[in-house]
Amino acid sequence: MEKTKHRGTEIFFQLTRRHLLVFFKNKVRVMYTLLVPVIIFAVYIFFLRELELSAVRNTLHDLGIAADASLTKYLQTLVDSWMLSGIAALSTITVSLQTNTVFVEDKQNGVNRDFVSSPINKNVLIGSYILFNFVVTLLICLVYLVICLVYLACMNEFFLGVVDFLQIFGILLYATVSSTLMTVFICSFIKTEGTMASLIAVFSTAVGFLIGAYMPLGMLPSGVQWVCAFIPGTYACSLLRYSFMATPLAELTHYVVGVMQLEGGETLIAELTGTFGYQLEFFHVQVDVGFQAVALAVFILFFLVLNIFSGKRLAAVLGVGKKRRKQHSIAAGTFAGGEEAAAKPRAEERNGSPSEEKEE
Repeated sequence: MEKTKHRGTEIFFQLTRRHLLVFFKNKVRVMYTLLVPVIIFAVYIFFLRELELSAVRNTLHDLGIAADASLTKYLQTLVDSWMLSGIAALSTITVSLQTNTVFVEDKQNGVNRDFVSSPINKNVLIGSYILFNFVVTLLICLVYLVICLVYLACMNEFFLGVVDFLQIFGILLYATVSSTLMTVFICSFIKTEGTMASLIAVFSTAVGFLIGAYMPLGMLPSGVQWVCAFIPGTYACSLLRYSFMATPLAELTHYVVGVMQLEGGETLIAELTGTFGYQLEFFHVQVDVGFQAVALAVFILFFLVLNIFSGKRLAAVLGVGKKRRKQHSIAAGTFAGGEEAAAKPRAEERNGSPSEEKEE
């Protein structure tokens, strides 16, 4: 029993290693997967950053506050932290979705036929696909996180401490688990690479708005907010924003209220936190950080159960393998029909033909 269990564990890690090699062997796919968050990051830097800063300047103008160099730096840090954290949350979903192309290709190309025909437990195969997705997603998101930290350091906006970094890493790990389970369940119904490519294009475009990565959820229509409330990425995005922005916001508050001692300092902080959706809010009801973490845990358990019941779809023999089985069945039927036709004359030859009997 123990030897069988050890053998199953060894096969599990060998399959996971195989999926990783297949993924990283395709350099174009790796580059495309890595470029998805980087491109969004570049679009923000070159196009959206100035737009967000303009909104902050308008808030200062409305409150009659003149910004000095230090206040401007704090505000830039807050804006950058808000957007970078949103992209980090979005990346856990888009990267995980792109990674699922490996098992979709396995289904379409009939590779799963070899797995099913071998003495491999289906649950081992399913678990290897999920672990592979989690590892790749986490690695690429960590690369993006390093890029964010380097950018903040280069812009002289690095206010994060060791505790902040550990908190960000923990939440990123937490978000990656939820995104992996969600995307694996969705993609388990996909059978072809063409359908998968369409899903990636549509889902990656829409999900950034639905989780509040590009704009606060309070700016969306109430009907859309209902949809956002049932997406795990919404809570992951809010938790990452909280971990990214907590220290910069505390530094800004200290400078505005404690150093500058502005009369409208507290109003400014309230306006900024409301404008950038620092606190998650649905239908004018604020959701605290603790409830956000609980909600994300509930979604993880929910998609874990769904994957347990629908995981067999990951190991399904579809695509080319199915066609080959059909062709094989047709060929076997044709062969059997040919044998039957050939056997009939032989039987008549042995027993005598009907014409010969009639002549007699």
